[in-house]
Amino acid sequence: MRLEIYYVVAILVIAIATFVVAAVINRILLRYFRAVSEKLKVDETTYAVTRRLVVGMVYFGGLLLIVSVIPAVSDFTVALLAGAGFGAIVVGLAAQETLSGHITGISIAISHPFQMGDVLTVKGEYGTVEGISLRHTIIKTGENKRLINPNAIIGNEEIVNWSIGDLPVYWHVDFGIAYDADIDIARSIILDELDKHPDVMQEQNKKADVVGLSDFSVDLRAYFWVCDRPTAWGTGCAIRESVKKRFDMEGVEIPFPYRTIVYKKDMEHGK
Repeated sequence: MRLEIYYVVAILVIAIATFVVAAVINRILLRYFRAVSEKLKVDETTYAVTRRLVVGMVYFGGLLLIVSVIPAVSDFTVALLAGAGFGAIVVGLAAQETLSGHITGISIAISHPFQMGDVLTVKGEYGTVEGISLRHTIIKTGENKRLINPNAIIGNEEIVNWSIGDLPVYWHVDFGIAYDADIDIARSIILDELDKHPDVMQEQNKKADVVGLSDFSVDLRAYFWVCDRPTAWGTGCAIRESVKKRFDMEGVEIPFPYRTIVYKKDMEHGK
């Protein structure tokens, strides 16, 4: 009976000590390590992942102490590790995604494909990196949504990082005009509206090319440079609207699909 009480007390003491030590270390890292990181120019991503990794190791160490303090549990663990066999394979497969996520999180902190505050496009979603942990990455979209992307998945995705390298972006906007509309007039209108917009980089190349012949329209695409990705979307919307108004004013038709329906009864009567 006394032995059982001893084990219970030992487990409680170790558990409480583990939580206290983890909390203290986390606070120290939040307060002092951040200041040191700023002086050493350690980026926010490395700092966040390192802090979570250190705290996680403290919890793992506490768990090992709890296992080792109880002979029965310790012997069982040794036997389990010695003869794991099929069970180890099953557990390994079950934990594969979790371990992969943690490894990818560490890899992100080391290789820096993106950092806190970077602007990304992931799986068609555009947003800003708001948080990075060992298991997932949080991206804040323009609609103020938070996308929780598991690192195991995001590590295998093609990512567009708009914050790496030169910030200017080569953007495009598509237009469709009728087949009997004058292409040169339409192109002139598009280029004129590009010249007027204050966010279009005028010193860079601007053009409007025919990029396709669809079923109902001749497809033109306007290309232009803007200072960064957040500016590109709003500029594209403004250009699209101003060109549409000019097309209306100058008689450049924007077609829409239409169908001619012939009834069988009319065909039989020669109509």
